[in-house]
Amino acid sequence: MKVFDILKQKALSCEQSIVFPEGNDLRVLEAVCRLKSERMVNPILLGDVDEIKKLALQNHLNLADIRIINPLTYNQIDEMIDALVKRRNGKNTVQEAAEMLKHGSYFGTMLVYLHKAAGMVSGAAHSTADTVRPALQIIKTLPGMSRVSGAMIIERETEKYIFSDCAINIDPDAQTLAEIAYQSYLTAKMIGLDPKVAMLSFSTKGSAKGPMIDKVIQATKIVHETHPEVKIDGELQFDAAFVANVAAKKAPNSEVAGKANVFVFPELQSGNIGYKIAQRLGNFTAVGPVLQGLAAPINDLSRGCSANDVYLAGILTAVQAIEAKK
Repeated sequence: MKVFDILKQKALSCEQSIVFPEGNDLRVLEAVCRLKSERMVNPILLGDVDEIKKLALQNHLNLADIRIINPLTYNQIDEMIDALVKRRNGKNTVQEAAEMLKHGSYFGTMLVYLHKAAGMVSGAAHSTADTVRPALQIIKTLPGMSRVSGAMIIERETEKYIFSDCAINIDPDAQTLAEIAYQSYLTAKMIGLDPKVAMLSFSTKGSAKGPMIDKVIQATKIVHETHPEVKIDGELQFDAAFVANVAAKKAPNSEVAGKANVFVFPELQSGNIGYKIAQRLGNFTAVGPVLQGLAAPINDLSRGCSANDVYLAGILTAVQAIEAKK
């Protein structure tokens, strides 16, 4: 079963409230109308109400039963400003908080923080930084986590894999790599995989030496100690992690080698290159980045996204919210 067939089954009729800050973007409107009509998500749009309704009317979109909030006229803005000042713990004044909340990404993130929405999808018209910065400042990370990472779901017919980190951490240390591995394990479970995590390197089981390899070995050890339920091994070259007959020669005693479906790259550069090679040369579909490690689900879009990309991100975020409540 394809990834989004699994996620749609989980999201159907649960109708998590997901906020979309870019309500005046036609792609977003098309997506939220579809999500609402299919009972996948209960969308909240941000923006000028009259402008959004006009754009919907011009494009024959039905916004019935979809809530629209204008951050500039929100009747509970004083309470939200106070909550933001308190959350920022003296780093922003009341005046600064009021200015921040005029921006949809901050306003939407505060709706999530205040449990008025279960998650947020943004980035159709804003940079990744505009989405991630408020999330880190306000939502922050899960207990026990100090970093956020970005995983790609890689899919081709019946094959499904997780590649990470492909979006956030440029040169993670061993502790960060360990967190990325555990976050990716949770994402793999969410999409129906039995996670087997490979900590990738240019070395397999001591075939080479050096600090780049040492941090992968140390990260693997940290996960073994902190999350013994995770099937994980490293350091492994990709062929040893993925190909059974290579694993039999290079890592014969590993329960992961040759069977891995979650691949943790040693740094961002190789992760980003790796998923794009799979996408372009291997004809895999790449979904993401899925932001991992946040205390509540917030996901980033590409500014070149389609309405279908927004639709899929909405479903993904809703399922993350459902999983978080468990």
